[in-house]
Amino acid sequence: MSPPKIVSLFSGAGGLDLGYHQTGFPIVFAVDSSPAAIKTHQRNFPQTTSITADLVKLGPAGVLHHLEGLLRPHEPIGVIGGPPCQGFSRANSGSAANDPRNRLPLLYLEIVEALQKKYRVQFVLFENVLGIRDTKHSIAFRGILAKFDDIGLKPGVDEYSALDFGVAQTRNRVIISGFSNPAVAAGFTPTKITGKDLTVRGAIGSLPQPAYFSRDLKPEDIPHHPNHWTMRPLSKRFADPEGATNAGRSFRRLAWDRPSPTVAYGHREIHVHPDGNRRLSIFESMLLQGFPPDFVLEGTLSAQVEQVSNAVPPPLARALAEATARALVTAADSPFSGMLTA
Repeated sequence: MSPPKIVSLFSGAGGLDLGYHQTGFPIVFAVDSSPAAIKTHQRNFPQTTSITADLVKLGPAGVLHHLEGLLRPHEPIGVIGGPPCQGFSRANSGSAANDPRNRLPLLYLEIVEALQKKYRVQFVLFENVLGIRDTKHSIAFRGILAKFDDIGLKPGVDEYSALDFGVAQTRNRVIISGFSNPAVAAGFTPTKITGKDLTVRGAIGSLPQPAYFSRDLKPEDIPHHPNHWTMRPLSKRFADPEGATNAGRSFRRLAWDRPSPTVAYGHREIHVHPDGNRRLSIFESMLLQGFPPDFVLEGTLSAQVEQVSNAVPPPLARALAEATARALVTAADSPFSGMLTA
């Protein structure tokens, strides 16, 4: 018996997918509205059918259509993903309860409900920001949990810190999960990682200097890794002998011997390197997110910034996947028996 196959909705570059892939779950289908993110997904998950599509327009029927030929009727599957969270984000000072993006988690679950009619959906899991639980979003949040109950998936809501899972970053997120079997839901307990050097120095301290962007920059001119590049530092702040100092979100300088703040950058808000004379490269940001060195992001600088900012840190994703696999071991015929160390 094979492990449940994974359908990834709002997949982005595939940070969450990577954790499940590393644990032994086949990623059979991924969809996201960003062409660059899907190009990244196709590069790093060549065995997966990855498509660019707006899930609002595609809808449940469109997802089912794309799964024909990829899955057999009644085959066991899991659904994972990250519905865009800007509507719930505390960093969005203008966030409102009626933001249309707040409906995307319900769309996600409506697609799950459609999948249940053709396949055996054993579990569902998605990440969101802490703000989803804020009072002003309480109606939307209660609606999400009620929808889990309506479709027969016991919901679980937990907050996780990336620092607890070996990521050198103070990123806190909500994970909402649902399992068709209550006993499996009760066994879903991610294991924390201890003993790692969770500082900026430990993550990126040994890297060479990155390349600076220019119109004629060629891949072979970028040292060490295809994403080890950044914009040339033009602000006078970078010429200061002490380096750029903290000045709001635009000039947030990292400290060598502390974890990075949350890797979530806006336009021209990539964190400043600890030396203070430039911004981080995309590759440095990826390492601070916990991506492995062989993972490559595609697209323009702004597209890569968006992908790395929106990703679930892969070490956290792997802990979630391993917890899913351990929980499924409660089934006597589980394909994961003997696969996991702890």
